[in-house]
Amino acid sequence: MVGIVIASHGEFAKGILQSGEMIFGKQEKVAAVTFMPNEGPDDLRKHLDAAIASFASDDEVLFLIDLWGGSPFNQSNAIYEEHKDKMAIVTGLNLPMLIEAYSSRSNLNSAHEIAAHILVEARAGVRTKPEELAPKAAAPKAKAAIIPQGDGQAKISLARLDSRLLHGQVATAWSKSVNPTRIIVVSDNVAKDQLRKSLITEAAPPGIKANVIPIDKMIKIWHDPRFGNERFLLLFETAEDVARAVDGGVDIPELNIGSLAHSDGKTMINNVLAVDQKDVDTFEHLRDKGVKFDVRKVPSDDSKDMLALIKKAGFKLDDSKEKK
Repeated sequence: MVGIVIASHGEFAKGILQSGEMIFGKQEKVAAVTFMPNEGPDDLRKHLDAAIASFASDDEVLFLIDLWGGSPFNQSNAIYEEHKDKMAIVTGLNLPMLIEAYSSRSNLNSAHEIAAHILVEARAGVRTKPEELAPKAAAPKAKAAIIPQGDGQAKISLARLDSRLLHGQVATAWSKSVNPTRIIVVSDNVAKDQLRKSLITEAAPPGIKANVIPIDKMIKIWHDPRFGNERFLLLFETAEDVARAVDGGVDIPELNIGSLAHSDGKTMINNVLAVDQKDVDTFEHLRDKGVKFDVRKVPSDDSKDMLALIKKAGFKLDDSKEKK
């Protein structure tokens, strides 16, 4: 029997598992994985690995995920890439999808077959009253050109520092808020990592192209007038990468800061931001270059002062060069 892993932001996975049991009865080989606000990607990966380990070693696995591009999808996708023949992923989880997955396990023996089968029922379960509110099918959009034919200066809808790069908060809340034409992950390390690069481009929200490029290429693109029609959402993994882009001439007047992962030697300055002295020095450098900081996970959050958080954590800042 194909094992099913239900994964979501928050408690949704546990709730829909309970709902499915009320309708279809308790099921074998089904595990719910929740990604909570105080957890990071490594925690989520451990939860997913434990869920898979609860099945037999030769079982195929179907991931049912709440949101394409979110952290549960990204971590599940990393596992899928290592076991493509035995695993499948379906996002947009709803109750009709889950019930159909339960039902189809009795006569379908592969994760791929079940994934293809349940899509019809999942889509059919989304209906409206009055019926005329349902949109008519739209013609598919043409793919964005690799080299735009603009004439002028590209615009930055948002520049974000986030060690998780492209995940649910970016793919949904921020992309809808700032409406970019293109999401660009600016990182030498990720650009060299074909697996991470592939996972990021696959996590792009519908209608927005995602690219992963090294920092020097971002600097060249910024000075290329052919990109004048583009509105970029830039994603950086480290403060040092932001500083290199700014020093290369990329005009980032404000840097949104989402999360900075903890590692040895770093200090937590709030529940999602960890820095060391090198990071602090880099933020000082960016401040002195005129960059403002906006600490917010999602657009609806109240903005926090990054430098105030750094000072509160006990780091010393040289305010003599601060631009007023």
